[in-house]
Order: sequence, then C-alpha cells, then structure tokens
Amino acid sequence: MPEKETYSDLPKATVKRLPQYYRLFKKLVDDKIMRTNSREISEKIGVDSATVRRDFSLFGELGRRGYGYDSLSLRDFFANLLGNEVSTNIALIGVGNLGRALLNYPFQRRNKLHIAMAFDLPSNSLVGTKSESGIPIYNIGELAQRLCDSDIETAILSVDTVHSQDVANILVNTGIKGILNFTPVYLQVPDNIVVQSIDLTKELQTLIFFMNNASQL
Repeated sequence: MPEKETYSDLPKATVKRLPQYYRLFKKLVDDKIMRTNSREISEKIGVDSATVRRDFSLFGELGRRGYGYDSLSLRDFFANLLGNEVSTNIALIGVGNLGRALLNYPFQRRNKLHIAMAFDLPSNSLVGTKSESGIPIYNIGELAQRLCDSDIETAILSVDTVHSQDVANILVNTGIKGILNFTPVYLQVPDNIVVQSIDLTKELQTLIFFMNNASQL
C-alpha cells in the first residue's frame, strides 16, 4: 500500500469520486466481501472500469494482477486520504431552512465531521439557543471573535446571497481554510483558501436538461 502523501495534482473529477470509492469499500468490508475488481466497482458506482483503473493508477499499486483489490486495505486507504481518521470541527453560518437541516444531518455517524457552532442574525429566534443535537447557535456579530478563539478551519456558508461575500471575508480573516458554499455567488478569496460550491438550482437545471434531452444523447 502506498505511503501517506499529498496528491495536490489529482484531476478534480477523480477527487470527486474519492468519497464514492470510500463508501463502496466500507460497505464491502461491512458485508464481509474482502476482494473485488474494477468491473464490480464500475457496476456499483456507475463509472466505467477503465476510469476506475485510471483513477487508482494515480495512487500507485492499489491492487494486484490476478487478485484484484483488497477491500479492507482500500477502505483504510481512502479513509486516510479523505481525512476520515481525524476529527474536523466545522462552523455553520446561516441557520435558515437549509442551515437547520445541516445542523441535524448525522455527519458524525458517517465520519468524523462535526458542526461545532452555528451563527445567524439576531432576528433568528434560534440565536442564543442550541440545536436538537446540542450545537450552540450564536449571533453572527460574534463570528470573528469565536472563530479566532477556536481551532476551526472549515466553514459551511448558507446565508442570503447579499451577505455571502462579506461573511466569506470575515471567515478568511479569522483563519478559515476551506468553505463549503451553498450560495450561488462566486466567492472572491485568496488562492490558499479552498472553496467548494454547491448550487442546488444549477444542479436541478442540469438534471432537467439531461432528462429533456435523454433521447438525443
């Protein structure tokens, strides 16, 4: 198995498949299926086997010719690669409908991700209380100070569009290194800050396009 190292030059498409590979090998181990191959992986995650082999080749020798892939070893490899062995505290900014859903999402049951604190405008009646899972919800005016006093480097942004860049600026200034952005705004941040954007409207529009044009593709 390859030694632990960084893979900063991986193709983005490969990186997006890493959680799929991890979940697959975790399930195989849970189901006591200790060996698999690229064809079976392809069938289970909907990616052609050539792509699977090409992805895996980027990490060195993950399998053996004539044997395939060891489920336990690959589960642990992808868990390590994704940082699942390290607890990650997260700040959630914006406790509207989406934010409340995220507060109650069982991140911890799947891996070591944990929303440690949340923030919203004082007009939100939830400010000053705790979520059902015990996460404190603070006034957004306390955002900078509380983040500076914490070890949090990851944030989820689910605020109104008009506030997204201003909040992102505060996050950057307090030492946040990564932002999961649920707003449709392209955030202007320094090059050393990682932003992963999820635009639900765009994803639905893309889905509808493919549905409407399925017979032509």
